[in-house]
Amino acid sequence: MQNKNLIYNFYYSWWKNIDKSLFTLISLLFAIGLFFSLVSTSLIASDKLNTNSYFFFFKHFIYVLIGIFLIFIFSSLNKDKLYKYSIILFIISLICLFLVPLVGIEVKGSRRWIDLFFLPRFQPVEVLKPFLIITLVIILCNEKANILLKYTITTILIVTISLLLIIQPDIGQTLLVVFSWAVLIFCSGINIYFLTSIFVAGATLMVYLVIYIPKFSYIKARIFSFFNQEVGTHNFQSDKAIESITSGGFFGKGIGEGTLKNRVPEAHTDYIISVISEEFGVVAIILIILMFLIFLHMVFKKIRFEQNDRIKLILIGSVSLILMQATIHIGVNIRLFPTTGMTLPFLSYGGSSIISTSILAGIILNLTKRKLT
Repeated sequence: MQNKNLIYNFYYSWWKNIDKSLFTLISLLFAIGLFFSLVSTSLIASDKLNTNSYFFFFKHFIYVLIGIFLIFIFSSLNKDKLYKYSIILFIISLICLFLVPLVGIEVKGSRRWIDLFFLPRFQPVEVLKPFLIITLVIILCNEKANILLKYTITTILIVTISLLLIIQPDIGQTLLVVFSWAVLIFCSGINIYFLTSIFVAGATLMVYLVIYIPKFSYIKARIFSFFNQEVGTHNFQSDKAIESITSGGFFGKGIGEGTLKNRVPEAHTDYIISVISEEFGVVAIILIILMFLIFLHMVFKKIRFEQNDRIKLILIGSVSLILMQATIHIGVNIRLFPTTGMTLPFLSYGGSSIISTSILAGIILNLTKRKLT
């Protein structure tokens, strides 16, 4: 009886203090992802792999359940434990990222996944991203270290992670990581000239890799194809995606009537927004974008009244990471950006992506809880 009362009190305290509107919106986004997984993509994805018709939906559902559990765990921790565990989990994730070039699994020319005997296959960078945000903020908010030392340590961290991602190669995640770091150091009050110098150096290195290193020639081909549609075949997926959005019109063709999922690989992950638009119309995409904007507004409204710099920076970094990933996904689907594999947070199929988004959501819910007096 006493244990039951402890569990009840713990749950009651969590529910009483959490931002219920934010939690409801996050749950709704996951539910929408499950719905589209069921009606639009799971049958085709399963047929391609000769599995049970609803195999991918059930797998997606299990990952969402795990994600909800992680949201509860990370949103219920006290802040000191959240910071402590995040640093430990960051170090573990970084070690796994170092292992990818050595023991990682290669899929379609990229070595991004690791398959440990006691864990299912996962993408280390997805697990690393939420804890990277907290680790960077803890370093930047350390009052004992001088400014130059703090920026030097964070720069070394980001350069190391970026090089590990470039080796895989995974340019999309590299851009996400660098963008998140840039947002954090910009908001921390860095000298704009120092920030500009870092980006010029980074851009110069990227140009050198793309032009002179054969392994990264595919990036150059994608960029040229993006600006000149007559060159190369790297626009195939984006062209089919924009065709699907156009053919779906404002209200779509109807459930199961889309053809993009038959013509484009990984439609249930990297091109989910186009699949949704083809079957449910542009109005569905407008509503999804509106939900992301509401999510952004709700978090920044909390940031506005937050006095603690560490909490402010973590919230800014977390929500910026989610927003940037959604922007890249939608931008690729409408040919605003060159083709790069990027899932849509909350909605796309993908275990590592769902876990990463759930941890970020849990952190955001933790730091936006009602303050106890």
